[in-house]
Amino acid sequence: MNLSADDKKAEAMVNPEKLDIQTGELRDLDAAEVFLRENNFSSEYVQELLSDEAGNKRLVRRVDLILLPLLCVTFLLQYIDKQALSYAAVFDLFTDANITQDQYALFPSMFYIAYLVAEYPWSYLAQKTLMAKVTSGCVICWGAVLMATAACNNYAGLAACRFLLGIFEAPITPCFTMIVGMWYTRDQQPFRTGLIYSCNGLGSMIGGVLSYAIGQIQTFPVWKAIFLLCGGLTTLWGLVLLVYLPDSIIVAKRFTLEEKATLIGRGKLGRTGILNQSIKLYQIKEAVLDPQVWLLTLFVLLNEMINGGVANFGKLIIKGLVHDSLRATALGIPMGAFQILWILSGTYMASRFRNVRTLVMAGYLIPTLIGTSLMWKLDRSSMKIGVLFGYYICGAFVASLATAMQMPATNLGGYTKRMTATAIVFGAYCVGNIVGPHFFLGREAPTYPTGCKVIIGCSVAQMFVALSLRMLLSRRNKKRDAEAAAANAIEDPAVDELSADKTDFENPKFRYVF
Repeated sequence: MNLSADDKKAEAMVNPEKLDIQTGELRDLDAAEVFLRENNFSSEYVQELLSDEAGNKRLVRRVDLILLPLLCVTFLLQYIDKQALSYAAVFDLFTDANITQDQYALFPSMFYIAYLVAEYPWSYLAQKTLMAKVTSGCVICWGAVLMATAACNNYAGLAACRFLLGIFEAPITPCFTMIVGMWYTRDQQPFRTGLIYSCNGLGSMIGGVLSYAIGQIQTFPVWKAIFLLCGGLTTLWGLVLLVYLPDSIIVAKRFTLEEKATLIGRGKLGRTGILNQSIKLYQIKEAVLDPQVWLLTLFVLLNEMINGGVANFGKLIIKGLVHDSLRATALGIPMGAFQILWILSGTYMASRFRNVRTLVMAGYLIPTLIGTSLMWKLDRSSMKIGVLFGYYICGAFVASLATAMQMPATNLGGYTKRMTATAIVFGAYCVGNIVGPHFFLGREAPTYPTGCKVIIGCSVAQMFVALSLRMLLSRRNKKRDAEAAAANAIEDPAVDELSADKTDFENPKFRYVF
């Protein structure tokens, strides 16, 4: 007789006495493990759910259709909104708001100082409460701040708005990194992260088209129209996010109990943990003392020193070639297409092939080296196409960033440790973007030789950091394999293990991906 799904579940149900958990033990369990126990899902039944390959593929497609559009559109709007200032700078921002180019160079620093200050408090709040509600509320607030920017007519007003924008954008990328880590397996995370980060490139293209179209307006200041349109769209999208983005697998409304159990089982395969709202001080200490975290932090710092310059001065580099605002905006659009190509190809390889992530991180810096050299050394009057091509390919470093940014969620066990490490790495993201623009000196426009030298130096240094990280993680895996072999340890399926919110240092069965 064929058993129904409910009958199979009942047959594989754990014994009631095994569910008698002491209060202290329950508090140490991953929230996903508590969910499985409260709903009487045994490891055998979860393993049976995972063995249904066709069902798992359908479930992942459903997660993709529900989750990725929400994350991708948010990231797209975040990029356009962050770049709205550089689009406005191409038009009449400097004259209407009475600011100088040196004052303009300070705006990115103000944004990322606020980002740096607000990031960990937001991350703490997101872990302790409802992650999706925190991020949605911040999206609504940053849209409102962006619209308010259109009312500014001096340096002080613009500076205040940039600072507030940094505060409200701070939790988005760290929280999205944790969301991807919660819903997808370690093999699937890089490409999904790549899809989200590729929206930076799409945002660059759409933002360029929008600003080009808005640039045709003759009856209203173009730079103000850019801020009003971008801010209004973001505020409306924040309301959509508030309604539809789930806070976690456990409370997601559009999935059945069996589907949630399957997603939790998939998450357990990497032994990183899924969700725990208890802040554990020893995990914070472990994150701070882990060399892996600091290698990633250094990598991201160097990467974002490049980004801080290219993102804020790229449009001005092009404007130095054509001396026309609308043409400069149009010529910047292909940069977005190249970014999509770099990010999707790099993160696809990181997902498709085993242990090539650090090689992707290093290898995708080569086009950045070549492109920067072209921008720096080619004659700008006779070889404009070569300079433009150099500008387009120098953005390959974003593929390295997208791969590196998912590493804390992929390679660290313990929810508090992952959240802390993510915050540290994103702190470096902020510092790099604060420092980077200051190497692009106004008196050196439009070639910015000092900025080009810094980009080249940072790219080479990142290659060494990526390879050092590879050696560290490989050595850790070999040591654990040797210890397991010496102890004749039997490898149990990850699904059978109790998810007790252990860190990667505490769990000898944890293996790193690199």
